[in-house]
Amino acid sequence: MNDLSTDSSVVRTARPPRPSRLDRRKAQTRRALIDAAIRLIGEGRGEHASIQEITEAADIGFGSFYNHFDGKEALFRTAFEEVLERWGALIDGVCAGLSDPAEVVAVSVRMTGRLCWSEPEIAQFLAGAGMDLLDAPFGLAPRARRDIGAGLAAGRFRVPGAEVGLSVLAGGLLTLLRLRLREPQAVEDAAVDWFAEVSLRMLGVSDAEAARIAALPLPESAA
Repeated sequence: MNDLSTDSSVVRTARPPRPSRLDRRKAQTRRALIDAAIRLIGEGRGEHASIQEITEAADIGFGSFYNHFDGKEALFRTAFEEVLERWGALIDGVCAGLSDPAEVVAVSVRMTGRLCWSEPEIAQFLAGAGMDLLDAPFGLAPRARRDIGAGLAAGRFRVPGAEVGLSVLAGGLLTLLRLRLREPQAVEDAAVDWFAEVSLRMLGVSDAEAARIAALPLPESAA
């Protein structure tokens, strides 16, 4: 009988060391601070909130803050980047199988417009961040520029540049999110799909084609 301890055909996989209790507590505290920052930005109080308010919102001691961040600017920057990248990566995954830039933009708009009932915290965050989203080098804005640029290159869109197209999408989407947050009954699925259709028209897609694309079933993974 072979001795398994010396048999070279047996591959042993080392388990990664389990984080210590201290490491888990540190991670939980950092997570609580980021979540608090996301809520404060969503409420429109991000840049005005003091560190005392942040730690109270996170339900942690004031002194713990500086174990994780140099200041509130670093915290809000981390929260801002995390939320935008999380949502942008999700949309990228959903649209991975689509080759038509017009369909990609439509799905992105329809998913983001539904945030208020699918991911209300992210919707609140985006509405609170406002047009600052356009200046972020990560997240939604660079992806929208990329997709609009692809549509221009393919002849699907006819606007004076990706920045103009981005302004069309961003301004309308933020207004739609704010309206839904304030008056939930005013914005349902049909209104979001209508906005996606109008957005495609403003990007230069024909009326009939825009209506067809906006009415397509969302990819299953969008759920």
